[in-house]
Amino acid sequence: MRSLYNRIAGTNLDRLAALSDGVFAVAMTLLVLDLRAPAAEAIHSEHDLLTALGALAPRVVTYLMSFMTLGIFWFGQQTQLDRLEKSDRDLAWLHIAFMFAVTLVPFTTGLLSEFIALRAALLVYWGNILLLGVLLYATWRYADRAKLIRGDTPQEVTAAICRRIVIAQSLYAFGAALCTVSTYLSIAFIALVQINYVVAPRWWRS
Repeated sequence: MRSLYNRIAGTNLDRLAALSDGVFAVAMTLLVLDLRAPAAEAIHSEHDLLTALGALAPRVVTYLMSFMTLGIFWFGQQTQLDRLEKSDRDLAWLHIAFMFAVTLVPFTTGLLSEFIALRAALLVYWGNILLLGVLLYATWRYADRAKLIRGDTPQEVTAAICRRIVIAQSLYAFGAALCTVSTYLSIAFIALVQINYVVAPRWWRS
């Protein structure tokens, strides 16, 4: 039997949501630090400036991708938290593990932008997305098994949340596999997946 402390620890959903919001906010802010203005001493004309800005394109693309990634996973976590009736210590630690994966995104984004043509960098970036998906899936499955979900939540909603994560991760995995052809093709496909989840076209809504 658990100790009294372990039975009462991690039960405040508001504190968990607040911590999550803070972690996401910091991670999203850190992403932009990888975008640096061209050095003034290297710019002597409009052409030089445009050339330098063009060289930033890979970093801008990965910045936008990762900002969307964090936005998508923030929505995913908040959707889960909104459907919970209560929390417990184990669920809180699962969400903290998820937040750990969130804090890795600025690093994997910087790695990909620096080595955008290398498969290893793309696979590390995808591994970060995979870890986010696995942990988000684990939090929801645990909440369902531990009966922490609100009683008025229809079973089809519970299933839809799991299904959405599995489908998204399958698409991301396919996109990562495209790096055997070209990392740029992988990035384009992953970006399209992210745009789809951000825009949520009518035929994709559940």
